[in-house]
Amino acid sequence: MKRGRVLAGLLTAAYLALGAQGAGAAEEEALPEYNWSFEGIFGQFDLAAAQRGLQVYREVCSACHSLRQVSFRSLAGLGYGVDDIKALASEYTVVDGPDDEGEMFERDGRPSDYFPSPFLNAKAAAAANNGAVPPDLSLMAKARKGGPSYIRALLTGYEEAPDGVEILEGQNYNPRFLGGRIAMAPPLSEGVVEYQDGTEASVDQMAADVATFLMWTAEPKLEERKRIGVKVILFLLVLTGVLYAIKRKVWADLH
Repeated sequence: MKRGRVLAGLLTAAYLALGAQGAGAAEEEALPEYNWSFEGIFGQFDLAAAQRGLQVYREVCSACHSLRQVSFRSLAGLGYGVDDIKALASEYTVVDGPDDEGEMFERDGRPSDYFPSPFLNAKAAAAANNGAVPPDLSLMAKARKGGPSYIRALLTGYEEAPDGVEILEGQNYNPRFLGGRIAMAPPLSEGVVEYQDGTEASVDQMAADVATFLMWTAEPKLEERKRIGVKVILFLLVLTGVLYAIKRKVWADLH
């Protein structure tokens, strides 16, 4: 029992020490209010925004972050045709094999392939990013509190560190990130992407678009789920009405 109390005390002290280290920066701030097209029971993805978000991912985010759980052919859900998907997949090099001689080889991507990782393994990723391994983004919009709003706020939230907050070499200050210290440098800047549809590529626009795209990668069946939910609710309402009518009919003869 005594040993358990000592261990609990050490854990508490460690927790408080970590909290104190990020004082002034670790306090969680309320996320800004954003209007997303996919919110609400009848919400739908803005496919144009999601396609622009894919472009931002490919031209900016994919240099560090993987998208391992997203296949090229799944992009049909964003409105891409078969030929478009084949062309996009072929722009990537995929490691395949082994061949008849037991050797791995490289080939052009196919629609059935998944987005390849920018690094061979976690150690290579850490070595290229000051010891930090960039997380996979496939489910990021569901893995973080606030989802797409958190992603958008994080990408637009870089600031100068306030007095009293020490930023080490290779770190940046972003109050949206727990502790305020983040290894990722600001990835977006005005005009870093030239949108194919002519939309102005402001930092907030790119952040909103890539957040929309990552919400789709995390829950590509969102619209289908909502449609099924509406049908189920309507069915239950009708069933409730029928059962109520039957109940009145049955009990009417007993009164």
